[in-house]
Amino acid sequence: MGRAFEFRKARKMKRWSAMAKTFTRIGKDIVMAVKEGGPNPESNARLRAVMQNAKAANMPKENVERAIKKASDKNTANYKEVLFEGYAAHGIALLIETATDNNNRTVANVRAAFNKCDGTFGTSGSVVFMFDHTCNFRVNTDDLKMDLEEFELELIDFEVEEVFEDEDGILIYAPFEQFGAIQKYLEENNLEILSSGFERIPTTIKKLNEEEQLEVEKLIDRLDEEDDVQNVYHSMELN
Repeated sequence: MGRAFEFRKARKMKRWSAMAKTFTRIGKDIVMAVKEGGPNPESNARLRAVMQNAKAANMPKENVERAIKKASDKNTANYKEVLFEGYAAHGIALLIETATDNNNRTVANVRAAFNKCDGTFGTSGSVVFMFDHTCNFRVNTDDLKMDLEEFELELIDFEVEEVFEDEDGILIYAPFEQFGAIQKYLEENNLEILSSGFERIPTTIKKLNEEEQLEVEKLIDRLDEEDDVQNVYHSMELN
């Protein structure tokens, strides 16, 4: 278990703790997936992945079906994925993933959050290089017909960085670009994908004292409150 595991273990995912916000996020993911590849999950790999995540989040099936139907309507606005960068207090790098149907509104709101919490709103490319863009899958342990080391060797051609088991299944971490290939391999080998997604893992982290950490968390929480914000990643070591 290496860097990805430790990051995942430490990271506070406050936005996902509220079920309503979780469903809103998944709803936007469904819209983007349907607009990109159509409403049929059998021919739309991205939609299949979102539906797996909806199931893992206990999103009711009727909610998912309703979101797909709504997204299929040509009058439904699409969401655009926009990445924002900047620094919180004490030199902590921040990456903010958003899904927006009004970029001007989102830019204004994110900039306001930085200004109100003593942060510095950055330009494109100012901090993104400090994070590795990864994909991840959680698969059902019961479906694996080989030991973990053998399974990791099977995945070596996909540049998989880490494979480890926890109480909820087997986790796979790999570069962002390998998502589609790994998804196809798992499906072809009848390994149930419980959930999948993407994360941005900081290449270096910075330790702060308790007071400094609270200052940074103030900005992170403020950003999390924005409806357009999907994820906030940072380079702060969490105590």
